[in-house]
Amino acid sequence: MSENMGWFANKLVQLILLTLIGCCFNVMAAPWDDQDPKEVEAILDKKFAEGQYSSKGADSCLMCHRKSPKVMQLFDGIHGSDVQGSPMQDLQCEACHGPLGKHNRGGKEPMITFGSDSPVPAEKQNSVCMSCHNDDKRIAWEGNHHDNADVSCANCHQVHTGHDPISDKSTEVEVCTSCHTQQKSDINKRSSHPLKWQQMVCSDCHNAHGSLADANLKQMSVNENCYSCHAEKRGPKLWEHAPVTDNCATCHNPHGSVNEAMLNSKPPMLCQQCHSSVGHTSNAVFGGKPNAFNAGQSCMNCHSQVHGSNHPSGKLLQR
Repeated sequence: MSENMGWFANKLVQLILLTLIGCCFNVMAAPWDDQDPKEVEAILDKKFAEGQYSSKGADSCLMCHRKSPKVMQLFDGIHGSDVQGSPMQDLQCEACHGPLGKHNRGGKEPMITFGSDSPVPAEKQNSVCMSCHNDDKRIAWEGNHHDNADVSCANCHQVHTGHDPISDKSTEVEVCTSCHTQQKSDINKRSSHPLKWQQMVCSDCHNAHGSLADANLKQMSVNENCYSCHAEKRGPKLWEHAPVTDNCATCHNPHGSVNEAMLNSKPPMLCQQCHSSVGHTSNAVFGGKPNAFNAGQSCMNCHSQVHGSNHPSGKLLQR
């Protein structure tokens, strides 16, 4: 009888070990990654409705995931700390990844995962983040450029780390330009704002979480954004230059240009986009040879106050 009991005990231990190994293998392999996102979303909705949370919280998750460096790095950051209001003070791992349900029984039942390679729709991923991060800086998230492009928070932010690259000014531009490749090219041109030296970062001008202005600008207009640094260009001026009062980007590319002062085109061609058919401006490139109209600063040899003039005789922006 004792021999039979010993055999049974050994088999039971083997079965438990195989189950745990299978659990870990299946969870890491995530066989549901290839499922239809709508099917995954339906399963997740059902799990949330039933609210099958683990009674042991993170301890249940770490039974399988504790050997993953990426998982354990969570505890280096704010999300893994015991600060009031953090996920670890709430439902721990399940605060973000959803109820455990039957996930640890063979790994067949999905959890919410994050990032561009997740089968969970970006909208559902972001709803998890926004359930806590719903302050006034994100009030315009819904309908902004990133939201419309189905960009998830985890495409830009890293949670399982003590150092989120996009939250660090030394690495912010690198993260943004991994998608915004045209701007990456522009900031490396000969005339640009100093983003490549981290003296400026994208968030100095833009709110990536959305704003009420075009291009997610922090101010309500391009000019107001520029004036926050270039206050000397702000009017009102006695003699104003219409393109300046309208939009700085009419003449300048704020991310960078091959021309001086980040101009969209080189003078006199830039000026002739508006001033091409009257007076001496029509002769600026006559004959294609250097002359008084195109040498040096070109039009600005004479019209030096292109941003506006307060001089009584400055109607032609010459003084």
